[in-house]
Amino acid sequence: MLSKAETAPVATTAASNGPKARMWRLLLKEAGAMLCEGETPSVAEIAARAGVSRATAYRYFPSRSKLINAVVEDSLGPVRRLASTIPDGRERIRELFAQTFPRFKEYEPQLRAALLLSLEHGAQERAGTLAEEPYRRGHRIKILSHAAAPLKPKLGKKRFDRLVRALSVIYGIEAYVVLRDIWGSSDREIEGIARWVADALVDTALREAGGNGHGRKRNGRG
Repeated sequence: MLSKAETAPVATTAASNGPKARMWRLLLKEAGAMLCEGETPSVAEIAARAGVSRATAYRYFPSRSKLINAVVEDSLGPVRRLASTIPDGRERIRELFAQTFPRFKEYEPQLRAALLLSLEHGAQERAGTLAEEPYRRGHRIKILSHAAAPLKPKLGKKRFDRLVRALSVIYGIEAYVVLRDIWGSSDREIEGIARWVADALVDTALREAGGNGHGRKRNGRG
């Protein structure tokens, strides 16, 4: 299970109570407020809202990418640092989903902003018009790989990698957005569907590897 240390606050500039920490928290607070209002602010706009100079804000966040990354880290930091000791891969994946989806609900505007910035930068990068540091995502690769790690000996590298890739499709704000915006699903339904699909993916991977979803032999005996 997860220890208190594994769910402790993110260690950043805000880890102390000095002037730098207070400024860090102020800028993050104003960024979060603007995101909750449906805006994807620039660093300069956050500086204006916080009542500080642009130079001050840019010392903490030199780009929108750094700003959004800090916002997401503040939102999902505990999830990113999960270090489960559960020996069963399926249960570790279930634990991860149970820890993560409530945070999607709590920080939905911030995570939507990160998705939007990623899509914007991706389009600009392909068009050769990107004029700022690109916002990169990819933490879910490490997170899911850790959660599913006990399954690797049973699946082998190729099937394990495919399972992690498949899980990454449903583990993220993207699945949340689809189910919320297109289907009008509730938070409980979204989490239930995601966990149901995750279980199905694990079942399929294990069955293909020679067992079935419950660890029994193919003939159902044993």
